[in-house]
Amino acid sequence: MLGSILPQSSKMGANVRRAAVAGAFYPASPAVLHQSVQNYLERARVPDFASPARAVIAPHAGYLYSGPIAGHSFRTLDLDLQQPQTIILIGPAHYVPVDGVAVGDFDAFETPLGMVPVDRRLLAVLQKANPRFISQQAAHVPEHSLEVQIPFLQVRKTDQLSLAPLLTGHSRAESIAATLLPSIRNDSTLRLVISSDLSHFHPYEKARSFDTDLVRAILRGDLDAVQRGEACGRIPILVLMHLALQLDWQPHLLDYRNSGDTAGDKRRVVGYAAIAYTE
Repeated sequence: MLGSILPQSSKMGANVRRAAVAGAFYPASPAVLHQSVQNYLERARVPDFASPARAVIAPHAGYLYSGPIAGHSFRTLDLDLQQPQTIILIGPAHYVPVDGVAVGDFDAFETPLGMVPVDRRLLAVLQKANPRFISQQAAHVPEHSLEVQIPFLQVRKTDQLSLAPLLTGHSRAESIAATLLPSIRNDSTLRLVISSDLSHFHPYEKARSFDTDLVRAILRGDLDAVQRGEACGRIPILVLMHLALQLDWQPHLLDYRNSGDTAGDKRRVVGYAAIAYTE
């Protein structure tokens, strides 16, 4: 499978968003990375949904901490292996201030597994529909919240895959959702990956309490409660919730753990949830 991914590197132009956190958040070795992701996917449960998962929420910490939880999200996401497919990736901007939505209008995003092209046609449609969708490559260059999701997609779907990368900053979730809605309604192949961790750096039991309240609010569609909750990707989560209300998508909890469960230290933990939305 590795051989079918790596040759993509030679097909892209110079406007490439290079891997920023390989060797830090996940392995830099292509073989080790591929095997790590494959292991997370194989260990994940596969729910028996009546309809396909159009969107998932996945964590974005280092794989040691959140990889097992992310495996559930990406194992569940419905990917068509026979036809071209674009994944709308939405995450928070951690390093560079963003006023609106930072559009990653590169030609491709790179990981050690190769390059994935960007669906610039879709990005142009979104930018035309909403002036708050702005080209801001600088926000994407150091950002990990989208990058760590891409190897999971590359292992699941080795070709005919493209990305629409979006980073939120000072943004209104309802407006973002309204901008995305026509494209999602008109293209049944589009899938969404929402990147977010949950509470940060609380003691284990306190974190579980905060995270349980937030996850329950997501599952019942309580926008106000989620707005008050603790999650670095709160805006992206709210975007998906607004879309789900319009599209009648249903949320399902796949997994919840925190870094105290996966890495052992329970004094200051970060929470992670895998949630799928089905038609």
